[in-house]
Amino acid sequence: MEMNNGGELGREIIAARLSNRIISIGTPENENASRIDKLSNHSNEDEKSYGWRKFLAHIGPGFLVSLAYLDPGNLETDLQAGADHKYELLWVILIGLVFALIIQSLAANLGVTTGRHLAELCKEEYPKIVKLCLWLLAEVAVIAADIPEVIGTAFALNILFHIPVWTGVLITGLSTLLLLGLQRYGIRKLELLISILVFVMAACYFGELSYVKPPAVEVLKGLFIPRLKGNGATGDAIALLGALVMPHNLFLHSALVLSRKTPPSRSGINAACRYFLLESGFALFVALLINVAVVAVSGTVCAAENLSQDNADKCSNLTLNSASFLLKNVLGKSSSIVYAIALLASGQSSTITGTYAGQYIMQGFWNIKMRNWLRNLMTRCIAITPSLIVSIIGGSSGAGRLIIIASMILSFELPFALIPLLKFSSSKTKMGPHKNSIYIIVASWILGVGIIGINIYYLSTGFVDWLIHNKLPKVANVLIGLIVFPIMAIYILSVLYLTVRKDTVVTFINPNDVEMEKGVGATNAANDVVLVPYREDLADIPLPQ
Repeated sequence: MEMNNGGELGREIIAARLSNRIISIGTPENENASRIDKLSNHSNEDEKSYGWRKFLAHIGPGFLVSLAYLDPGNLETDLQAGADHKYELLWVILIGLVFALIIQSLAANLGVTTGRHLAELCKEEYPKIVKLCLWLLAEVAVIAADIPEVIGTAFALNILFHIPVWTGVLITGLSTLLLLGLQRYGIRKLELLISILVFVMAACYFGELSYVKPPAVEVLKGLFIPRLKGNGATGDAIALLGALVMPHNLFLHSALVLSRKTPPSRSGINAACRYFLLESGFALFVALLINVAVVAVSGTVCAAENLSQDNADKCSNLTLNSASFLLKNVLGKSSSIVYAIALLASGQSSTITGTYAGQYIMQGFWNIKMRNWLRNLMTRCIAITPSLIVSIIGGSSGAGRLIIIASMILSFELPFALIPLLKFSSSKTKMGPHKNSIYIIVASWILGVGIIGINIYYLSTGFVDWLIHNKLPKVANVLIGLIVFPIMAIYILSVLYLTVRKDTVVTFINPNDVEMEKGVGATNAANDVVLVPYREDLADIPLPQ
Protein backbone atom coordinates (compact mmCIF):
# COMPACT_ATOMS: atom_id res chain seq x y z
CA MET A 1 0.00 0.00 0.00
CA GLU A 2 1.97 3.01 -1.28
CA MET A 3 1.32 6.55 -0.04
CA ASN A 4 -0.15 8.61 -2.86
CA ASN A 5 0.93 12.26 -2.94
CA GLY A 6 -1.80 13.16 -5.39
CA GLY A 7 -4.15 14.89 -2.97
CA GLU A 8 -7.23 14.37 -0.84
CA LEU A 9 -8.60 11.38 -2.78
CA GLY A 10 -5.45 9.32 -2.20
CA ARG A 11 -5.43 10.13 1.49
CA GLU A 12 -9.10 9.22 1.86
CA ILE A 13 -8.58 5.84 0.16
CA ILE A 14 -5.61 5.04 2.37
CA ALA A 15 -7.41 6.22 5.48
CA ALA A 16 -10.39 4.01 4.77
CA ARG A 17 -8.11 0.97 4.76
CA LEU A 18 -6.06 1.85 7.81
CA SER A 19 -6.10 -0.24 10.95
CA ASN A 20 -8.39 0.38 13.87
CA ARG A 21 -5.84 2.56 15.66
CA ILE A 22 -5.43 4.95 12.70
CA ILE A 23 -8.20 7.47 12.22
CA SER A 24 -9.45 8.39 8.80
CA ILE A 25 -10.09 11.85 7.43
CA GLY A 26 -13.31 13.20 8.83
CA THR A 27 -16.15 14.87 7.00
CA PRO A 28 -16.30 18.68 6.93
CA GLU A 29 -15.80 20.20 10.36
CA ASN A 30 -19.01 22.23 10.29
CA GLU A 31 -21.08 19.04 9.88
CA ASN A 32 -19.38 16.92 12.53
CA ALA A 33 -17.95 19.34 15.10
CA SER A 34 -20.49 18.45 17.78
CA ARG A 35 -20.00 14.72 17.24
CA ILE A 36 -16.22 15.13 17.39
CA ASP A 37 -16.42 17.08 20.65
CA LYS A 38 -18.67 14.44 22.21
CA LEU A 39 -16.38 11.61 21.13
CA SER A 40 -13.33 13.52 22.34
CA ASN A 41 -14.88 14.16 25.74
CA HIS A 42 -15.94 10.53 26.04
CA SER A 43 -12.42 9.39 25.12
CA ASN A 44 -10.83 11.73 27.66
CA GLU A 45 -13.16 10.49 30.43
CA ASP A 46 -12.32 6.92 29.45
CA GLU A 47 -8.60 7.57 29.69
CA LYS A 48 -8.90 9.36 33.06
CA SER A 49 -10.50 6.24 34.50
CA TYR A 50 -7.30 4.29 33.79
CA GLY A 51 -5.89 2.85 36.97
CA TRP A 52 -5.61 -0.53 38.60
CA ARG A 53 -8.92 -1.59 37.14
CA LYS A 54 -7.77 -0.79 33.63
CA PHE A 55 -4.37 -2.34 34.28
CA LEU A 56 -6.00 -5.59 35.36
CA ALA A 57 -8.02 -5.54 32.15
CA HIS A 58 -4.74 -5.59 30.21
CA ILE A 59 -3.32 -8.59 32.08
CA GLY A 60 -3.28 -11.77 30.04
CA PRO A 61 -1.20 -11.49 26.85
CA GLY A 62 2.13 -11.15 28.67
CA PHE A 63 1.48 -14.07 31.00
CA LEU A 64 0.29 -16.28 28.15
CA VAL A 65 3.44 -15.42 26.18
CA SER A 66 5.61 -16.04 29.27
CA LEU A 67 4.50 -19.69 29.32
CA ALA A 68 6.85 -20.17 26.36
CA TYR A 69 9.76 -19.22 28.65
CA LEU A 70 8.90 -22.11 30.99
CA ASP A 71 8.34 -24.84 28.44
CA PRO A 72 10.22 -28.17 28.33
CA GLY A 73 12.78 -26.70 25.95
CA ASN A 74 13.82 -24.13 28.54
CA LEU A 75 13.91 -26.73 31.31
CA GLU A 76 16.05 -29.05 29.19
CA THR A 77 18.62 -26.40 28.28
CA ASP A 78 18.65 -25.02 31.84
CA LEU A 79 19.31 -28.45 33.34
CA GLN A 80 22.06 -29.24 30.84
CA ALA A 81 23.70 -25.82 31.25
CA GLY A 82 23.75 -26.20 35.02
CA ALA A 83 25.08 -29.74 34.94
CA ASP A 84 27.86 -28.92 32.44
CA HIS A 85 28.84 -25.38 33.46
CA LYS A 86 27.38 -24.83 36.95
CA TYR A 87 26.43 -21.12 37.19
CA GLU A 88 28.64 -19.77 34.40
CA LEU A 89 25.83 -19.39 31.85
CA LEU A 90 23.32 -17.62 34.08
CA TRP A 91 24.30 -14.34 32.41
CA VAL A 92 22.91 -15.74 29.17
CA ILE A 93 19.52 -16.24 30.82
CA LEU A 94 19.58 -12.73 32.29
CA ILE A 95 20.50 -11.07 29.00
CA GLY A 96 18.06 -13.28 27.13
CA LEU A 97 15.11 -12.35 29.35
CA VAL A 98 16.02 -8.63 29.42
CA PHE A 99 16.19 -8.76 25.65
CA ALA A 100 12.92 -10.73 25.62
CA LEU A 101 11.26 -8.00 27.71
CA ILE A 102 12.41 -5.32 25.25
CA ILE A 103 11.31 -7.09 22.11
CA GLN A 104 8.07 -8.44 23.57
CA SER A 105 7.21 -4.89 24.59
CA LEU A 106 8.02 -3.68 21.08
CA ALA A 107 5.75 -6.38 19.68
CA ALA A 108 2.94 -5.28 22.00
CA ASN A 109 3.46 -1.62 21.10
CA LEU A 110 3.38 -2.47 17.41
CA GLY A 111 0.02 -4.18 17.73
CA VAL A 112 -1.51 -1.51 19.97
CA THR A 113 -0.39 1.40 17.78
CA THR A 114 -1.05 0.01 14.30
CA GLY A 115 -3.99 -2.26 15.02
CA ARG A 116 -2.18 -4.98 13.05
CA HIS A 117 0.09 -7.75 14.17
CA LEU A 118 3.58 -8.46 12.87
CA ALA A 119 2.56 -11.03 10.25
CA GLU A 120 0.02 -8.64 8.71
CA LEU A 121 2.59 -5.86 8.47
CA CYS A 122 5.11 -8.22 6.87
CA LYS A 123 2.48 -9.13 4.31
CA GLU A 124 1.94 -5.45 3.46
CA GLU A 125 5.62 -4.49 3.39
CA TYR A 126 7.58 -7.22 1.60
CA PRO A 127 7.50 -8.57 -1.97
CA LYS A 128 5.74 -11.87 -2.58
CA ILE A 129 8.86 -14.08 -2.62
CA VAL A 130 10.18 -12.50 0.59
CA LYS A 131 6.78 -12.82 2.21
CA LEU A 132 6.67 -16.51 1.25
CA CYS A 133 10.11 -17.16 2.76
CA LEU A 134 9.26 -15.32 5.98
CA TRP A 135 6.04 -17.31 6.29
CA LEU A 136 7.83 -20.64 5.79
CA LEU A 137 10.47 -19.71 8.36
CA ALA A 138 7.78 -18.66 10.83
CA GLU A 139 5.98 -21.99 10.35
CA VAL A 140 9.24 -23.89 10.89
CA ALA A 141 9.77 -21.89 14.07
CA VAL A 142 6.34 -22.96 15.37
CA ILE A 143 7.17 -26.60 14.60
CA ALA A 144 10.62 -26.33 16.22
CA ALA A 145 9.00 -24.83 19.32
CA ASP A 146 6.51 -27.70 19.41
CA ILE A 147 9.21 -30.41 19.39
CA PRO A 148 10.26 -29.83 23.05
CA GLU A 149 6.60 -29.90 24.05
CA VAL A 150 6.13 -33.26 22.33
CA ILE A 151 9.24 -34.76 23.90
CA GLY A 152 8.56 -33.22 27.31
CA THR A 153 5.08 -34.73 27.35
CA ALA A 154 6.50 -38.10 26.25
CA PHE A 155 9.06 -38.00 29.08
CA ALA A 156 6.32 -37.17 31.59
CA LEU A 157 4.26 -40.15 30.40
CA ASN A 158 7.37 -42.35 30.60
CA ILE A 159 7.97 -41.36 34.23
CA LEU A 160 4.32 -41.75 35.23
CA PHE A 161 3.41 -44.94 33.39
CA HIS A 162 6.80 -46.41 32.38
CA ILE A 163 5.88 -46.54 28.71
CA PRO A 164 8.59 -46.17 26.02
CA VAL A 165 9.40 -42.63 24.95
CA TRP A 166 8.45 -43.28 21.33
CA THR A 167 5.02 -44.50 22.47
CA GLY A 168 4.63 -41.34 24.53
CA VAL A 169 5.47 -39.29 21.44
CA LEU A 170 2.57 -40.94 19.59
CA ILE A 171 0.21 -40.37 22.51
CA THR A 172 0.99 -36.64 22.50
CA GLY A 173 -1.01 -36.38 19.30
CA LEU A 174 -4.10 -37.42 21.26
CA SER A 175 -3.22 -35.03 24.08
CA THR A 176 -3.89 -32.16 21.68
CA LEU A 177 -7.48 -33.25 21.21
CA LEU A 178 -7.85 -33.78 24.97
CA LEU A 179 -6.57 -30.27 25.69
CA LEU A 180 -8.96 -28.72 23.21
CA GLY A 181 -11.81 -30.80 24.66
CA LEU A 182 -11.11 -29.43 28.14
CA GLN A 183 -11.39 -25.89 26.80
CA ARG A 184 -15.14 -26.40 26.61
CA TYR A 185 -15.27 -26.02 30.39
CA GLY A 186 -13.62 -22.61 30.22
CA ILE A 187 -10.19 -21.73 28.97
CA ARG A 188 -9.48 -19.51 31.96
CA LYS A 189 -10.06 -22.40 34.38
CA LEU A 190 -7.85 -24.65 32.25
CA GLU A 191 -5.07 -22.05 32.13
CA LEU A 192 -5.33 -21.58 35.90
CA LEU A 193 -4.97 -25.33 36.48
CA ILE A 194 -1.98 -25.57 34.14
CA SER A 195 -0.33 -22.52 35.69
CA ILE A 196 -0.76 -23.99 39.17
CA LEU A 197 0.90 -27.22 38.06
CA VAL A 198 3.75 -25.35 36.39
CA PHE A 199 4.35 -23.30 39.51
CA VAL A 200 4.31 -26.50 41.56
CA MET A 201 7.47 -27.38 39.67
CA ALA A 202 8.83 -23.91 40.37
CA ALA A 203 8.07 -24.33 44.09
CA CYS A 204 9.90 -27.68 44.07
CA TYR A 205 13.03 -26.11 42.60
CA PHE A 206 12.87 -23.16 45.00
CA GLY A 207 12.52 -25.63 47.86
CA GLU A 208 15.48 -27.64 46.60
CA LEU A 209 17.39 -24.39 46.15
CA SER A 210 16.95 -23.58 49.84
CA TYR A 211 18.16 -27.10 50.71
CA VAL A 212 21.31 -27.30 48.59
CA LYS A 213 22.18 -23.63 49.27
CA PRO A 214 24.28 -22.74 46.21
CA PRO A 215 27.00 -20.14 46.94
CA ALA A 216 25.34 -16.76 46.45
CA VAL A 217 28.58 -15.13 45.28
CA GLU A 218 29.04 -17.71 42.52
CA VAL A 219 25.42 -17.35 41.41
CA LEU A 220 25.77 -13.55 41.23
CA LYS A 221 29.02 -13.89 39.29
CA GLY A 222 27.25 -16.21 36.88
CA LEU A 223 24.46 -13.67 36.41
CA PHE A 224 26.61 -10.60 35.81
CA ILE A 225 30.03 -11.81 34.55
CA PRO A 226 29.92 -13.24 31.00
CA ARG A 227 31.96 -16.42 30.59
CA LEU A 228 32.13 -19.10 27.90
CA LYS A 229 34.57 -21.66 29.29
CA GLY A 230 34.59 -25.38 28.87
CA ASN A 231 33.68 -27.77 26.09
CA GLY A 232 30.39 -26.91 24.35
CA ALA A 233 29.81 -23.66 26.28
CA THR A 234 29.09 -21.66 23.12
CA GLY A 235 26.62 -24.23 21.85
CA ASP A 236 24.83 -24.41 25.19
CA ALA A 237 24.70 -20.59 25.37
CA ILE A 238 23.09 -20.39 21.93
CA ALA A 239 20.66 -23.14 22.91
CA LEU A 240 19.72 -21.13 26.01
CA LEU A 241 19.08 -18.04 23.89
CA GLY A 242 17.12 -20.07 21.38
CA ALA A 243 14.95 -21.51 24.13
CA LEU A 244 14.33 -18.08 25.68
CA VAL A 245 13.85 -15.72 22.72
CA MET A 246 11.46 -17.44 20.31
CA PRO A 247 10.52 -15.92 16.96
CA HIS A 248 6.92 -17.14 17.02
CA ASN A 249 6.37 -15.28 20.32
CA LEU A 250 6.87 -11.96 18.51
CA PHE A 251 4.03 -12.72 16.10
CA LEU A 252 1.89 -13.96 18.99
CA HIS A 253 2.32 -11.01 21.36
CA SER A 254 1.61 -8.41 18.67
CA ALA A 255 -1.69 -10.21 17.98
CA LEU A 256 -2.75 -10.95 21.55
CA VAL A 257 -2.85 -7.26 22.52
CA LEU A 258 -5.45 -6.65 19.81
CA SER A 259 -8.04 -8.40 21.98
CA ARG A 260 -8.04 -5.35 24.28
CA LYS A 261 -10.05 -2.22 23.57
CA THR A 262 -7.64 0.72 23.43
CA PRO A 263 -8.86 4.33 23.04
CA PRO A 264 -7.65 5.48 19.59
CA SER A 265 -5.82 8.56 20.83
CA ARG A 266 -2.20 9.27 21.62
CA SER A 267 -2.68 9.21 25.40
CA GLY A 268 -4.83 6.07 25.22
CA ILE A 269 -2.22 4.23 23.16
CA ASN A 270 0.60 5.37 25.45
CA ALA A 271 -1.29 4.17 28.53
CA ALA A 272 -1.98 0.76 26.97
CA CYS A 273 1.68 0.38 26.01
CA ARG A 274 2.74 1.16 29.60
CA TYR A 275 0.32 -1.38 31.01
CA PHE A 276 1.51 -4.10 28.64
CA LEU A 277 5.13 -3.26 29.52
CA LEU A 278 4.43 -3.60 33.27
CA GLU A 279 2.59 -6.86 32.75
CA SER A 280 5.33 -8.33 30.56
CA GLY A 281 8.00 -7.18 33.01
CA PHE A 282 6.37 -8.94 35.95
CA ALA A 283 5.66 -12.14 33.99
CA LEU A 284 9.22 -12.35 32.65
CA PHE A 285 10.70 -11.59 36.08
CA VAL A 286 8.90 -14.65 37.42
CA ALA A 287 10.22 -16.64 34.45
CA LEU A 288 13.76 -15.39 35.20
CA LEU A 289 13.57 -16.56 38.82
CA ILE A 290 12.36 -20.00 37.80
CA ASN A 291 15.02 -20.43 35.12
CA VAL A 292 17.78 -19.31 37.50
CA ALA A 293 16.50 -21.72 40.16
CA VAL A 294 16.58 -24.66 37.72
CA VAL A 295 20.15 -23.89 36.61
CA ALA A 296 21.35 -23.32 40.18
CA VAL A 297 19.82 -26.57 41.47
CA SER A 298 21.25 -28.56 38.58
CA GLY A 299 24.68 -26.98 38.94
CA THR A 300 24.83 -27.41 42.72
CA VAL A 301 23.56 -31.00 42.88
CA CYS A 302 25.69 -32.24 39.97
CA ALA A 303 28.82 -30.58 41.40
CA ALA A 304 28.35 -32.00 44.92
CA GLU A 305 31.29 -33.96 46.33
CA ASN A 306 29.11 -36.71 47.83
CA LEU A 307 27.25 -37.38 44.58
CA SER A 308 26.61 -41.08 43.99
CA GLN A 309 27.97 -42.75 40.88
CA ASP A 310 24.49 -43.32 39.52
CA ASN A 311 23.57 -39.64 39.86
CA ALA A 312 26.97 -38.63 38.47
CA ASP A 313 26.21 -40.66 35.35
CA LYS A 314 22.83 -38.93 35.04
CA CYS A 315 24.48 -35.51 35.39
CA SER A 316 26.92 -36.30 32.60
CA ASN A 317 23.98 -36.65 30.21
CA LEU A 318 21.13 -34.88 31.95
CA THR A 319 17.74 -34.94 30.24
CA LEU A 320 14.18 -34.15 31.21
CA ASN A 321 13.62 -37.88 31.59
CA SER A 322 16.31 -38.29 34.24
CA ALA A 323 16.15 -34.98 36.11
CA SER A 324 13.64 -35.94 38.81
CA PHE A 325 16.48 -37.10 41.10
CA LEU A 326 17.39 -33.42 41.56
CA LEU A 327 14.26 -32.99 43.71
CA LYS A 328 14.69 -36.02 45.99
CA ASN A 329 16.06 -33.93 48.83
CA VAL A 330 12.73 -32.10 49.06
CA LEU A 331 10.12 -34.61 47.89
CA GLY A 332 11.75 -37.96 48.55
CA LYS A 333 10.16 -40.91 46.73
CA SER A 334 7.31 -38.80 45.39
CA SER A 335 9.71 -36.50 43.53
CA SER A 336 9.38 -38.33 40.21
CA ILE A 337 5.57 -38.22 40.26
CA VAL A 338 5.31 -34.51 41.12
CA TYR A 339 8.07 -33.71 38.61
CA ALA A 340 6.31 -35.68 35.86
CA ILE A 341 2.93 -34.00 36.48
CA ALA A 342 4.51 -30.55 36.39
CA LEU A 343 6.49 -31.47 33.25
CA LEU A 344 3.30 -32.68 31.62
CA ALA A 345 1.58 -29.40 32.49
CA SER A 346 4.55 -27.44 31.16
CA GLY A 347 4.42 -29.22 27.82
CA GLN A 348 0.68 -28.99 27.42
CA SER A 349 0.40 -25.35 28.47
CA SER A 350 2.99 -24.41 25.86
CA THR A 351 0.82 -25.88 23.13
CA ILE A 352 -1.58 -22.98 23.64
CA THR A 353 1.04 -20.40 22.64
CA GLY A 354 2.21 -22.46 19.68
CA THR A 355 -1.31 -23.06 18.40
CA TYR A 356 -2.37 -19.42 18.47
CA ALA A 357 0.98 -18.20 17.11
CA GLY A 358 0.57 -20.54 14.15
CA GLN A 359 -3.00 -19.37 13.63
CA TYR A 360 -2.05 -15.70 13.52
CA ILE A 361 0.96 -16.35 11.28
CA MET A 362 -1.23 -18.09 8.72
CA GLN A 363 -4.00 -15.48 8.99
CA GLY A 364 -1.56 -12.58 8.79
CA PHE A 365 0.52 -13.72 5.82
CA TRP A 366 -2.23 -15.30 3.71
CA ASN A 367 -5.51 -14.24 5.33
CA ILE A 368 -6.33 -17.91 5.97
CA LYS A 369 -7.95 -18.79 9.28
CA MET A 370 -7.84 -22.47 10.18
CA ARG A 371 -9.84 -24.05 12.97
CA ASN A 372 -7.77 -24.17 16.16
CA TRP A 373 -8.14 -27.93 16.65
CA LEU A 374 -7.09 -28.61 13.05
CA ARG A 375 -4.15 -26.21 13.26
CA ASN A 376 -3.00 -27.70 16.56
CA LEU A 377 -3.32 -31.27 15.32
CA MET A 378 -1.48 -30.51 12.07
CA THR A 379 1.42 -28.77 13.81
CA ARG A 380 1.67 -31.50 16.43
CA CYS A 381 1.69 -34.29 13.80
CA ILE A 382 4.53 -32.56 11.92
CA ALA A 383 6.51 -32.16 15.15
CA ILE A 384 5.89 -35.80 16.06
CA THR A 385 7.74 -37.12 12.99
CA PRO A 386 11.34 -36.09 13.88
CA SER A 387 10.67 -36.72 17.57
CA LEU A 388 9.45 -40.23 16.84
CA ILE A 389 12.39 -41.09 14.59
CA VAL A 390 14.98 -39.79 17.05
CA SER A 391 13.33 -41.42 20.08
CA ILE A 392 13.21 -44.82 18.33
CA ILE A 393 16.85 -44.65 17.18
CA GLY A 394 18.47 -42.72 20.03
CA GLY A 395 16.10 -43.34 22.93
CA SER A 396 15.76 -40.83 25.76
CA SER A 397 19.25 -39.42 25.24
CA GLY A 398 18.67 -38.76 21.55
CA ALA A 399 15.29 -37.16 22.25
CA GLY A 400 16.91 -34.89 24.81
CA ARG A 401 19.52 -33.74 22.32
CA LEU A 402 16.75 -33.05 19.80
CA ILE A 403 15.38 -30.44 22.20
CA ILE A 404 18.78 -28.69 22.14
CA ILE A 405 18.79 -28.81 18.33
CA ALA A 406 15.26 -27.38 18.18
CA SER A 407 16.32 -24.52 20.45
CA MET A 408 19.30 -23.78 18.19
CA ILE A 409 16.99 -23.75 15.15
CA LEU A 410 14.84 -21.17 16.90
CA SER A 411 17.90 -19.07 17.64
CA PHE A 412 19.05 -19.15 14.01
CA GLU A 413 15.56 -18.21 12.80
CA LEU A 414 15.17 -15.31 15.23
CA PRO A 415 16.55 -12.60 12.85
CA PHE A 416 13.76 -13.19 10.35
CA ALA A 417 11.13 -12.11 12.89
CA LEU A 418 13.29 -9.79 14.97
CA ILE A 419 14.61 -7.52 12.20
CA PRO A 420 11.15 -6.72 10.76
CA LEU A 421 9.91 -5.99 14.29
CA LEU A 422 12.82 -3.65 15.06
CA LYS A 423 12.41 -1.82 11.78
CA PHE A 424 8.63 -1.50 11.93
CA SER A 425 8.56 -0.34 15.56
CA SER A 426 11.24 2.27 14.81
CA SER A 427 9.59 3.49 11.61
CA LYS A 428 7.60 6.71 11.49
CA THR A 429 5.69 5.36 8.49
CA LYS A 430 4.41 2.48 10.65
CA MET A 431 4.20 4.00 14.14
CA GLY A 432 4.01 7.75 13.62
CA PRO A 433 4.70 9.62 16.89
CA HIS A 434 4.70 6.31 18.79
CA LYS A 435 7.86 5.01 17.15
CA ASN A 436 10.75 3.91 19.37
CA SER A 437 12.91 6.54 21.03
CA ILE A 438 16.56 6.77 20.00
CA TYR A 439 17.59 5.03 23.25
CA ILE A 440 15.32 2.04 22.60
CA ILE A 441 16.43 1.89 18.98
CA VAL A 442 20.12 1.81 19.94
CA ALA A 443 19.67 -0.69 22.80
CA SER A 444 17.45 -3.07 20.82
CA TRP A 445 19.67 -3.03 17.74
CA ILE A 446 22.83 -3.60 19.82
CA LEU A 447 21.25 -6.64 21.46
CA GLY A 448 19.78 -7.84 18.17
CA VAL A 449 23.03 -7.50 16.24
CA GLY A 450 24.87 -9.19 19.11
CA ILE A 451 22.63 -12.25 19.03
CA ILE A 452 22.69 -12.41 15.23
CA GLY A 453 26.49 -12.09 15.26
CA ILE A 454 26.80 -14.93 17.79
CA ASN A 455 24.59 -17.11 15.61
CA ILE A 456 26.62 -16.45 12.48
CA TYR A 457 29.92 -16.95 14.32
CA TYR A 458 28.80 -20.25 15.82
CA LEU A 459 27.31 -21.40 12.52
CA SER A 460 30.53 -20.82 10.61
CA THR A 461 33.13 -21.89 13.19
CA GLY A 462 31.12 -24.89 14.36
CA PHE A 463 30.71 -26.20 10.84
CA VAL A 464 34.35 -25.63 9.91
CA ASP A 465 35.47 -27.40 13.10
CA TRP A 466 33.20 -30.35 12.29
CA LEU A 467 34.59 -30.57 8.74
CA ILE A 468 38.15 -30.66 10.07
CA HIS A 469 37.63 -33.27 12.77
CA ASN A 470 35.03 -35.66 11.33
CA LYS A 471 36.04 -39.07 10.01
CA LEU A 472 34.22 -38.89 6.70
CA PRO A 473 36.13 -39.33 3.42
CA LYS A 474 37.54 -36.15 1.90
CA VAL A 475 35.18 -36.42 -1.07
CA ALA A 476 32.19 -36.46 1.26
CA ASN A 477 33.55 -33.40 3.12
CA VAL A 478 33.95 -31.52 -0.17
CA LEU A 479 30.38 -32.34 -1.23
CA ILE A 480 28.99 -31.30 2.14
CA GLY A 481 30.97 -28.05 1.97
CA LEU A 482 29.64 -27.30 -1.52
CA ILE A 483 26.10 -27.66 -0.18
CA VAL A 484 26.41 -25.97 3.21
CA PHE A 485 28.63 -22.98 2.45
CA PRO A 486 26.22 -21.52 -0.16
CA ILE A 487 23.38 -21.97 2.35
CA MET A 488 25.41 -20.07 4.95
CA ALA A 489 26.05 -17.30 2.42
CA ILE A 490 22.32 -17.10 1.61
CA TYR A 491 21.54 -16.90 5.33
CA ILE A 492 23.95 -13.97 5.85
CA LEU A 493 22.76 -12.16 2.71
CA SER A 494 19.13 -12.60 3.76
CA VAL A 495 19.82 -11.06 7.15
CA LEU A 496 21.63 -8.15 5.48
CA TYR A 497 18.76 -7.66 3.03
CA LEU A 498 16.19 -7.38 5.79
CA THR A 499 18.46 -5.02 7.72
CA VAL A 500 19.31 -2.52 4.96
CA ARG A 501 16.07 -2.67 2.98
CA LYS A 502 14.14 0.59 3.25
CA ASP A 503 10.47 0.35 4.19
CA THR A 504 8.29 1.53 1.32
CA VAL A 505 4.74 0.97 2.56
CA VAL A 506 3.10 3.67 4.67
CA THR A 507 0.50 2.47 7.16
CA PHE A 508 0.38 5.59 9.31
CA ILE A 509 -1.16 8.92 8.34
CA ASN A 510 0.29 12.05 9.89
CA PRO A 511 -1.87 13.43 12.70
CA ASN A 512 -1.90 16.75 10.84
CA ASP A 513 -3.91 15.07 8.11
CA VAL A 514 -6.37 13.24 10.38
CA GLU A 515 -8.28 13.80 13.60
CA MET A 516 -6.26 11.15 15.44
CA GLU A 517 -6.01 12.81 18.84
CA LYS A 518 -9.77 13.34 18.99
CA GLY A 519 -10.41 9.64 18.56
CA VAL A 520 -12.52 10.03 15.41
CA GLY A 521 -13.10 7.01 13.25
CA ALA A 522 -14.12 6.49 9.65
CA THR A 523 -17.41 7.92 8.39
CA ASN A 524 -20.21 5.49 7.70
CA ALA A 525 -22.81 5.54 4.94
CA ALA A 526 -24.90 8.08 6.86
CA ASN A 527 -21.90 10.41 7.05
CA ASP A 528 -21.67 9.93 10.83
CA VAL A 529 -18.32 9.94 12.59
CA VAL A 530 -17.83 6.62 14.43
CA LEU A 531 -15.12 5.04 16.53
CA VAL A 532 -13.48 2.12 14.79
CA PRO A 533 -13.91 -0.99 17.00
CA TYR A 534 -11.13 -3.27 18.16
CA ARG A 535 -10.19 -6.24 16.00
CA GLU A 536 -13.32 -8.35 15.88
CA ASP A 537 -11.55 -10.95 13.74
CA LEU A 538 -9.08 -11.58 16.57
CA ALA A 539 -11.58 -11.39 19.40
CA ASP A 540 -11.80 -15.18 19.80
CA ILE A 541 -8.53 -15.19 21.73
CA PRO A 542 -9.26 -17.08 24.98
CA LEU A 543 -8.63 -14.10 27.23
CA PRO A 544 -11.05 -11.81 29.10
CA GLN A 545 -12.34 -8.94 27.02
